[in-house]
Amino acid sequence: MAIALPRTRVTGAAPRGVAPGLAVTYLSLIVLLPMAALAWQTQKGGWSTFVDAVTAPDAAAALKLTLAAALIVAAINAIFGTLIAWVLVRDEFHGKAVVNSLIDLPFALPTIVAGLTLLTLYGPDSPIGLNVTYTRTAVVLALLFETLPFVIRSVQPVLHELDRDMEDAAASLGARGPVIFRRIILPNLLPAVVSGMALAFARAIGEFGSVVMISGNVPFSTEVASVHIFSQVSSDYEAGAAALSVVLLAISLTVLISLSLIQRWSSKHDR
Repeated sequence: MAIALPRTRVTGAAPRGVAPGLAVTYLSLIVLLPMAALAWQTQKGGWSTFVDAVTAPDAAAALKLTLAAALIVAAINAIFGTLIAWVLVRDEFHGKAVVNSLIDLPFALPTIVAGLTLLTLYGPDSPIGLNVTYTRTAVVLALLFETLPFVIRSVQPVLHELDRDMEDAAASLGARGPVIFRRIILPNLLPAVVSGMALAFARAIGEFGSVVMISGNVPFSTEVASVHIFSQVSSDYEAGAAALSVVLLAISLTVLISLSLIQRWSSKHDR
C-alpha cells in the first residue's frame, strides 16, 4: 500500500523580510550611523557653539564660495553636458567610443590625481601658458572636471529613448530645428537635465581632492567649505568642523530629496 507523503514546497527565495532587513542594516552601518555620529558630535557643544562655528567670518566666506561655485558649475554643465550628450547620441564620428569612455574618467580617477592633473595643465608651468592657480577660476575648473559626467549620463538615456517620429512629424509640418528642440525635445530632456544638475551640485559642494591642489586654499578668497573643514580638524577644532559638515550634509540631503520629489512628480505627470 502506497503511503502518501506530505508535499513540501521548496523555493530558493529567502524568508520574507530578510532581504529588506539586510539592506537596512547595511545602509545603517555605512551611511546612517556615521551621519548620526556627526550630528551627535555637533550637539556636544550646544546650539550656540554650532551657530558661532557656522557664522564665523572664515566659515561663512568658505560656504558662500562653495555654494556660488557649485551653482555656476551646475549651470555650465547643464548646457555643455546636454550638448555633449546630444553629440554622442545623435552624431557619428571617428573616435566616438573613446570619447564616450572618457566621460566617466572623473568617476574613476582619484580626486587628488585630478587636482594634480589640473595643476600641471593650468599651473605656473602650464604647457598652454595659462596659469589660474590660487584663483576662484581654478575652483570652478576643478569642479567642472569632477561633475561633468553627471549631466551627460543623465541626459544620454533619455535621448536614446526619445521618439524621433514626433520630430519628423513636426519637421514635415514646417517646424524649424529651434522650434522642434524648444517644444518637443527640451520638455522631454528637462527632467534629466535637472537631475544631472542636482547631482553635480551635490557633488560640487563636497569636493576636496581636486580643489585643494589648485586653489591655494586662501581664507576669504579661494578656500572652499570642504578644505575649511579639513583645516578645522587639523587645528583640533572638531566642533567647528562638525558644524559646517552638518550644514553641507543638510544642503545635500535637501537637494537630493527635492530631486526625488521632482522625479516622482515627473513620472506621475507622464502617466
